[in-house]
Amino acid sequence: MKHFKTLSSYLEYLELPSPEHPMFSVFNSKGYGYLPCPRESSPPITNDCYSISFKKVLKGNFTYGRTQYDFTNGALFFISPRQVLQWNNRVIFEQKGFSINFHEDFLKGTALAQPIKKYGFFSYSVNEALHLSPKEERQIESIVENIEIEYQNNQDEFSKDIIISQLDTLLKYANRFYERQFLNRKELSYNLLEQFNHYLHSYFESEKLQENGIPNIEQIANELSVSQRYLSDNLKKETGKNTTEHLHLFLIDKAKNILLQPNKTISEAAYELGFEYPPYFSRLFKKKEGISPTEYREKYKLN
Repeated sequence: MKHFKTLSSYLEYLELPSPEHPMFSVFNSKGYGYLPCPRESSPPITNDCYSISFKKVLKGNFTYGRTQYDFTNGALFFISPRQVLQWNNRVIFEQKGFSINFHEDFLKGTALAQPIKKYGFFSYSVNEALHLSPKEERQIESIVENIEIEYQNNQDEFSKDIIISQLDTLLKYANRFYERQFLNRKELSYNLLEQFNHYLHSYFESEKLQENGIPNIEQIANELSVSQRYLSDNLKKETGKNTTEHLHLFLIDKAKNILLQPNKTISEAAYELGFEYPPYFSRLFKKKEGISPTEYREKYKLN
């Protein structure tokens, strides 16, 4: 798989204009007409850059991660360093769109260096992209225009700080709009919760538990055809608890039923639940319930 360590080499591969700054680039298609992707296809590639793009695909398939997505309606999507990008069938984008690309080192020493890592949408799959309302689209366009103006100006000691500030604003708006998208898709979020619980019940009733142990979050997300971060953010929005918390609650609920069987030892209960190390099970149980498995069993006997 081809990897690009610099922004310039990545843009050169795309046959896009060289960046005005060695680690930052803004490309806005407004006014240029329809823009074909410069290559008819590209094998999977990676780079050390962040990308924020608004795209509407008129023709062709664009793949990000492992998911193929139809951008007919247009969407804002985010790519973090070292994620896989691929396209085929000569992709043609509508006139309207933009792409902001910047090397991860561009953020070093800035106020955005750490906060950007907290935005989950950089880990979403393409089919989880942000769909903007017309009003939201205008707000984002306005921010991008401000970034582009600063990018095209003769750069001085204030340029980077201003661009960072505008990027920070853009990401905060994106975060707000994703919250709106989650709310507008409550049915989808609820279905994900149902599917999550259904998968766990099926998994624990099958032989997979004894063969493979407790499923990890990546495995569950793959089974539900969503990214780990998107699943966790949806469950958090719907219930106040993330994916790991829901998995732990499920395990504790199962544990309680097993612990009430007098012929089972604590270790046997742990192994039956798929824990490789019983002490870890006991620590998790006490953390969630406030008492140890043994204390829980004694409390039940007293009742």
